[in-house]
Amino acid sequence: MDLDEVAGRLYAVPPAEFTAARAAEVRAAKEAGDVRLSRDIAKLRKPTVSAWAVNRLAREHPAELAELLGVGERLRAAWQAQDAEALAELTRSRGEATAKVARLARQAGGLSAAAASEVDQTLDAAVVDAGAADQVRAGRLAKPLSYSGFAPAPATAASTAPAAAPATAPSGEPRPGARGRGRAGKDAAAEARARAEAEARQAREAKEAKEARKAKERAEAEAAHREWAEALESVTRDHDERAEKVARLERKLAKARKRLEEVRQRLEVTRREERHARRRLD
Repeated sequence: MDLDEVAGRLYAVPPAEFTAARAAEVRAAKEAGDVRLSRDIAKLRKPTVSAWAVNRLAREHPAELAELLGVGERLRAAWQAQDAEALAELTRSRGEATAKVARLARQAGGLSAAAASEVDQTLDAAVVDAGAADQVRAGRLAKPLSYSGFAPAPATAASTAPAAAPATAPSGEPRPGARGRGRAGKDAAAEARARAEAEARQAREAKEAKEARKAKERAEAEAAHREWAEALESVTRDHDERAEKVARLERKLAKARKRLEEVRQRLEVTRREERHARRRLD
């Protein structure tokens, strides 16, 4: 048993069960005589709900998640190469793949609006940053990830192909038209960046508007529930008071009926004795 194996098991359980499961793994490591492993296990952090939702995607929907992360790899490569056409196409693919995976996370249920937003934030980070993608793919997140900016993270030296040499004539002077092609390429890349940023901004604004609508609807629902809860409390209190009053009256009535029955019996005895005495008198 090693830490990777234990972490794989722990980050598969729901957050509510994580602490107890971690304690059990710590005990098992101690009983096996591996004190260092038990200490390392104890340091594993309980995942947030959003982090657990992403971990669950890595286990239950690996194909869909791999599709999204693959789009991220191609997007980062296109950005590195300043390929305007590829950037435009991959930006659209990114939106579709992200929406599909985010929908799978929400379908499992148990996500608040805030947790769902953190899932989206984590998926966006995995698309634009290779390190975040590796963490998401491993399925062992303890907290949501984030990434600032619209452009993907720069590729590392190990993953970047050597840049092409500048186009030059044998004399060392730039070849005719090379400067113009370079400027055109930069303009196309700038235009692609602007489009990508605009699309990202529109997507973010749409998501914020949707979240604002949900927050408003929830606030209205909470206000309505609070109003009816207060009404229920008032009516319940009134009902209980009246029920107690009726119970007291019923107890009094029962006592009165008992006394009436006792008096009725005495009346019968008295009438009988009176008739007997009258007959003797006659």
